[in-house]
Amino acid sequence: MTSTPRILTLLAAGALALGLSACASTGGAERAETESPDPGQTLVDGTCPTGKGVTLAVDSSALKGGTSQTWCYATTEKIAVADIVAAAGLTVEGTKQYGDQVVCRVNGLPSASEPVGSTKDPAYIEKCESMPAGFAYWALWTKTEGGTWDYAQEGLSTLTAQPGESVELLFTLDGVPAAPAA
Repeated sequence: MTSTPRILTLLAAGALALGLSACASTGGAERAETESPDPGQTLVDGTCPTGKGVTLAVDSSALKGGTSQTWCYATTEKIAVADIVAAAGLTVEGTKQYGDQVVCRVNGLPSASEPVGSTKDPAYIEKCESMPAGFAYWALWTKTEGGTWDYAQEGLSTLTAQPGESVELLFTLDGVPAAPAA
């Protein structure tokens, strides 16, 4: 029997390979760093200044009605990513089979009653039963300070981040976007 993290890693690697073959560049613009949060202010819009907290981005722009938003969670300590997600007021739904270790919906996206908009399967509606389709899924990405983006090696409920690190929930539809913007 294959373990859940191994299955997630294999699925993520396959999706990344397909996405990269279809897309030579992420085409995303650089995000500007915010000023340091005011004392007592934990969450502010924008990217954290270097080492001043953990940056959280959520990008559902591949979906109809989707958006892209970034927050800085001010901290000098290691923190559970689920706590940052909660502070941002995000509603995250996992799958019936894997719970919140596999993200199925963020803030109601993709819709539970309408097709996701895929050209690969125009009638596909995400039901959150098991693993999402390889052409329409949320991926959890991490980046160390000064590093590059990589698929998270664990799920949202167990993932932690250090000040200076970034985390992104990215919805990929038909291989685009293949990875978070720089």
